[in-house]
Amino acid sequence: MHYNVPQFIDIEDRIVGPLTAKQLLWIFAMGAVLFLMWMMIESKANFIMAAIPVAGIFLALAFYRPYGQPLIKFIGSMFIFFVRPKIYIWRRGGEMPDYRKNLKKKEAEAVGTKKDIHQKEIYDLSKILDSQSDILSDLNKKE
Repeated sequence: MHYNVPQFIDIEDRIVGPLTAKQLLWIFAMGAVLFLMWMMIESKANFIMAAIPVAGIFLALAFYRPYGQPLIKFIGSMFIFFVRPKIYIWRRGGEMPDYRKNLKKKEAEAVGTKKDIHQKEIYDLSKILDSQSDILSDLNKKE
């Protein structure tokens, strides 16, 4: 049987024309914020001065992908970088396990549990396998 292998799994599905769902949501959010600003700001000149940077930020969040990742993820990673401590202090926390000793113990246990097989057991096992292969070949012939 042949199965279709999914390809291009890192590409998001297009919802409306060339826009993905996330891009569409960012544009809707931009529209909502600009509408609220339009209702709150009295002067058209002040609205335009405030709307240009807001629209630029939302469009960058929707379409700009630095280093192949969404801008919001990039900003989150940058925030985490600035918040986390930069210096790691190593503290010896006790005895390190010796893996070679454990490996030798396991090898010794594996060798010690060797099972003796007699000639009669091998003969019985071969009869079972031969009888099952005969049954399978008969089934294949019927098909």
